[in-house]
Amino acid sequence: MNIVTLTTDFGWKDYYVGMLKGAILSQFAAAHLVDISHEIANYDIRQAAYIIRNAYKSFPAGSIHLISVNNFYAAERRYLLASYKNHFFVGADNGIFSLIFATSQPDFLYELHSPENSSITEVKTILVRAVAFLLQNRPLTEIGTQTKKYLQRISLQPIINKNQIRGSVQHIDNYDNIILNVDKNLWERVGQGRAFELYFKRFEPITELSTNYADVAAGEVLCLFNAAGFLEIAIYMDKAASLLNLSVDDTIQIDFLD
Repeated sequence: MNIVTLTTDFGWKDYYVGMLKGAILSQFAAAHLVDISHEIANYDIRQAAYIIRNAYKSFPAGSIHLISVNNFYAAERRYLLASYKNHFFVGADNGIFSLIFATSQPDFLYELHSPENSSITEVKTILVRAVAFLLQNRPLTEIGTQTKKYLQRISLQPIINKNQIRGSVQHIDNYDNIILNVDKNLWERVGQGRAFELYFKRFEPITELSTNYADVAAGEVLCLFNAAGFLEIAIYMDKAASLLNLSVDDTIQIDFLD
């Protein structure tokens, strides 16, 4: 499998994306490069993890996912290659792997060999070399040492009881829709098909679950489950996060009615 996806906080203005792609193709010209996103907010590993976690599943098994977000996260840095559910992930050990894999564990991990206080150029070489070794089916022991250790970052988790979910905003998408950390499985497990009231800020609660945005008139507030299976607050044909003054980590409350 020659598919390599790229997720970075480089943006499109500079030469960085082109440099990264050129370095990979110089190592393995048959690589099929796919951009997931280069518009990750600078250094934002939580946003990057949300994007990767919900995108990689659509790619064939054996795909390689190169992550270049917040590479210089500390004075002493580690870079990892991880295998997870028949996919490979290469990036800095800055906590992003724990956010991508959530409650699961990677199948295996290699800490990539790297010089102390690696420079910007050396980081590119370290990551690209790992990708090339995977594409060439070369032994990973030549570029790294197997490990079980990776940096843990804690993401906000919903608080639940039999009649309530207290969640939070985990992501604001390009349409200004508000993605909550409440997935469909949790909703169904707690809600049991009951009526509900979704509260946020001081606005009137949402009391109906939509199946698509056009279920309501333009400018009206709605909630639905997005393609990734997370509950989303939106305003049809408008910008929900801006108009409702909701930001990442803001809390919401869902009451299920008897």
